[in-house]
Amino acid sequence: MAKKNQRNRKEAHPFLTEFMDYIYVIIGSALVAISFNVFLLPNEVASGGVSGISTILFGLFEWKPAFVQWAFNVPLFIAGVILLGKNFGLKSAVGTIFLPFVVYLTEDWEAWTLNPLLGALFGGILVGLGLGIVFRGKASTGGTDLAAQIITKFTGLTLGTSIALIDGMIVLAAAVVFDIERGLYALIGLYVTSKTIDLVQVGFGRSKLVYIITTKQMEIRDAIYEEVDRGVTKLTATGGYTDSERPILMVVVHQTEFTKLKQVVKRVDPTAFVIVSDASEVLGEGFKRA
Repeated sequence: MAKKNQRNRKEAHPFLTEFMDYIYVIIGSALVAISFNVFLLPNEVASGGVSGISTILFGLFEWKPAFVQWAFNVPLFIAGVILLGKNFGLKSAVGTIFLPFVVYLTEDWEAWTLNPLLGALFGGILVGLGLGIVFRGKASTGGTDLAAQIITKFTGLTLGTSIALIDGMIVLAAAVVFDIERGLYALIGLYVTSKTIDLVQVGFGRSKLVYIITTKQMEIRDAIYEEVDRGVTKLTATGGYTDSERPILMVVVHQTEFTKLKQVVKRVDPTAFVIVSDASEVLGEGFKRA
């Protein structure tokens, strides 16, 4: 009976994970849609993507943004499935349809600010937060990302270049339709969105990756074990000048542990050569789970 219950729990776990992915997609899409209506659209900030196109078309013809986004997103999703030969999955289809739906539901909400700079900043943050949550659900909201993938396949351009070209044209169009200032605000919104997505994906935590070159490897290793309580990896290296073997100790520590690590190394071997770099994401025992 115990084995059967354990097996049932294992079978339920993938279902729960899949369910949570859909929750991420729904919540993330809703955040993007709300940000569009309360920050970006009222301030005419067309910061790339299909939402930027819908902002421009609303300014020109007063076409409802939700319908414009559906008109672009759905065909692009279908084209992506046909031309790229990928199974984008039901979750991405949900994001593609649900985001414009929430835009439609919240279209009468009052703007939270009519200052275009604040609109670009906080709109970019909320859009980045929403998209980051959608990406955590292993999905997308369709739009120009799919168009960029299609361009990449048939032109040989990198995906980053294709996205930059599309968003650049949208921002340029915003500058022409509205004014130069609105185009600059759109660039601010784009930048803030990309940084916020990175923050959501990687998290707030920061770790340090430390390389230690020393003649007292064993002493430093034991001191790190005992005082910092972190593992040490020994890398094989060869000195460029002496052509002799010079092993390197590699340690990853939380930012709060770094000062302690420096003190330990300095005390054991003041002549040690230490190289420090940021590790934006560390997965494994003692850090974040994969």
